Amino acid sequence: MADAPQPPNAPTRRWLGPGLSEKLLVLTVVFVMLAEVFIYVPSIANFRRNWLNDRIGAAQIAALVLDAAPAGAVPQPLAMSLLQQVGAVTVAVRSGGARRLLAASDMPPEVAQDVDLREQSAPTMIANAFRTLVAAEPRYIRVIGAGMGSVEFVEIVLDEAPLRAAMLRFSVNILLLSLVISGITALLVYVSLLRMIVRPVRRLTTNIVAFQEDPENLGRTIKPSGRSDEIGLAERALAKMQGSLAEELRQKKHLAALGLAVSKINHDLRNLLSAAQLFSDRLSALSDPTAQRLAPRLIATLDRAIGFCQSTLAYGRAVERRPEHEPIMLHELAEETAALLGLGDGAGVAFENAVPPGLVCHADREQLSRMLLNLARNATQALGDQPDGLVRIRGFQNAGAVVIEVIDNGPGVPARARENLFQAFAGSARAGGTGLGLAIAAELAGLHEGSVTLVGDGPGAVFRITLPKRG
Repeated sequence: MADAPQPPNAPTRRWLGPGLSEKLLVLTVVFVMLAEVFIYVPSIANFRRNWLNDRIGAAQIAALVLDAAPAGAVPQPLAMSLLQQVGAVTVAVRSGGARRLLAASDMPPEVAQDVDLREQSAPTMIANAFRTLVAAEPRYIRVIGAGMGSVEFVEIVLDEAPLRAAMLRFSVNILLLSLVISGITALLVYVSLLRMIVRPVRRLTTNIVAFQEDPENLGRTIKPSGRSDEIGLAERALAKMQGSLAEELRQKKHLAALGLAVSKINHDLRNLLSAAQLFSDRLSALSDPTAQRLAPRLIATLDRAIGFCQSTLAYGRAVERRPEHEPIMLHELAEETAALLGLGDGAGVAFENAVPPGLVCHADREQLSRMLLNLARNATQALGDQPDGLVRIRGFQNAGAVVIEVIDNGPGVPARARENLFQAFAGSARAGGTGLGLAIAAELAGLHEGSVTLVGDGPGAVFRITLPKRG
């Protein structure tokens, strides 16, 4: 498969050391050579055994010739010629329970090792083969093999040097053959994997690096090759991810610009609304009945507009910091929340603190206070002018977690608001609300590895804060 065109302005590949293809080639050669080593070890032992068996076979024939002649009838030159053909310096046989020396050179040498081909195991054969290969000085060995007919065994003494030379030639041939096989195998594997895996992976990495430099450029997203294997799956997944990321980054860029404009508008609008609030306060002091009737509504509307501006600016100001955990007495924190909202002062919504006095939660005090304040304020606003309105805060431990619930006896959360309840500007449960309070509370709980959920279907509303127990 040919390489697909690279994205525009794709960075050139710098040399960072051996690449995947180079490593693959080296590893293939190494593994083939290791396999050849495992083949060579028994092969050289078997070669040595066959070479000695050939000498034993030749010695058996020579023994038949020497044994058939009358005693002393074989001329010495013929005996030496037979020994030379066998490659031995002595030939002896055992038959009828007696050992006979059939032929020998003038000076039989000292024997360095006995080799009995009739009962050698594989480990012994391998060990003897390597002893022959590493022998530093010429030596003679006695070789015993099975006989024929009435001969129990044939015994020869021979010089090990020709055997060692033959074994070295065999080893060189094996080495050259291994190099050829490993080279051909490595080349075939290298070319195959280079085309099927390495080049597609290199194309993926090159595209990722290029996309990283300009993630908003759709021209740098990878074009899937249409393969049906894992590489094709990775290409399609990467293309989908890059497209989604590029689109999201462009949207965030637009939203950032829009947020900056909204922040400026909010700042100026808040100043204008503050001035309008002052005028409305003066208007409420007039004795005109119409002014007295409309002024409270105007003040409430302005308060709501100012609160919306402040909430919007606070939500878009910065990313929340990581919580700093400390032990918090939840009963006291609930009292502080009620005091900040003016709950239970006899003039408005009643308040009940149902948190056990000894309940402790390890959390960030400022962030947990903001969670409770947002949920309690939402409960108070949901109650409105309800005469029997009640906000209750309770807490308890449950399965390794600390649970805090903010409960009200208001009208509850409508079904249409439940789907986007914790999304900013989309989850308000009342008319004119922004939904920022619940979004902020859920974000702060998430920083504590906890959650904020709406429990039950009413009547009233129960918002539950669940935080992991620490300490």
